[in-house]
Amino acid sequence: MHPYLFSFDVPFMDDPFHLRLFGLMVASGFLFGAHMLQRLVAKHGDDPEGDAERYNNILMWVLIGVFGGARFMYVIVEVLRDSPTGQGYLADPLSMLFFWEGGLVMYGGFGGGALLGVLKARMEGVRWKHALDMAIITAFFAQAIGRVGCLMVGDDFGKVVPEAYKNLPFPITVRVPEVLPEGSLFGAENAGQVLWATQTWMSINALIVGLIALQIFRRRRYTGQTTLWVIVLYAIGRYGIEMFRGDSIRGVWFDGLMSTSQVIAVVGALAASLLIFKNRGNTKGGVGQPIPTS
Repeated sequence: MHPYLFSFDVPFMDDPFHLRLFGLMVASGFLFGAHMLQRLVAKHGDDPEGDAERYNNILMWVLIGVFGGARFMYVIVEVLRDSPTGQGYLADPLSMLFFWEGGLVMYGGFGGGALLGVLKARMEGVRWKHALDMAIITAFFAQAIGRVGCLMVGDDFGKVVPEAYKNLPFPITVRVPEVLPEGSLFGAENAGQVLWATQTWMSINALIVGLIALQIFRRRRYTGQTTLWVIVLYAIGRYGIEMFRGDSIRGVWFDGLMSTSQVIAVVGALAASLLIFKNRGNTKGGVGQPIPTS
């Protein structure tokens, strides 16, 4: 649980430069996901010769969409909550762009990455539903790695564990150091406390969703089926984990009844479930079916 991998002084900077473990793990996750996507494309793509370049182009747009969407949603939530952070953004709009200061929302990153990825896929002449089915699998393997960074910096921490359960081992619980390292986001009030290890739970949840998504993809009956089921599965796991979260910065609504992610999870799961029901007889683009022309 150390926010910085290393730090060093830079002559023209007032503060030391820190290589943050969060950024390193997010970058590692993205690179792993990109490699995995290329492997899937090589096996399941429509054009073995041209798809590699097309998907590389798409990935660059996805990367921009992930960071842009994640930051945009965080800013919107803070402004709507009228929090001190949100008020600061309104007073200094340029600071909304400073994503390196923290403040990224997974659902926003997912939406932004999917939006720009689909747009670029259509521009590249790639079947966007097919591309999304493959990309969403790799995204959750990437998230499983990236979430390790949340644990390292103390972001997305859980509630204090009741006395009766404090002896449960990691990864169920996590003991916060008595003296927090510089840059930790656990908060002084949690120093020395035993918390639910929600960061690790989100890594495990993402890994499980990714593994299930792979199996669905190999047996899908229509393009887009994998994506719809992943939205439902992830929403269920995320909603449950949010019940054990202890950080209010994520945004809570309805007098603390639901967090921002729980609201999005419910809406997303309902919408995806309706589309699954609507497509129950669809076999367009499934395993063993001809490649759709559109």
